[in-house]
Amino acid sequence: MSFLDRIPWTLVLVLCLTLGLAPFQPPHIWEKLRMLVRGELVRPVDIFDFVLHGVPWAILVMKGLRELTRR
Repeated sequence: MSFLDRIPWTLVLVLCLTLGLAPFQPPHIWEKLRMLVRGELVRPVDIFDFVLHGVPWAILVMKGLRELTRR
């Protein structure tokens, strides 16, 4: 988990605000999350897209949890 410590917070936030939300109208990750909840996330391109736009948010959550548990 030390690789999370080496990633700067600014980079994580920039990735979340750009790749994590792009395209911005509506945020793509939001569409993919709705598809996941409805059970419509079945095509490989949609799964790849969900992973691509979701990784920055997963890193943000993991890094945040790591910071909270280290204290």
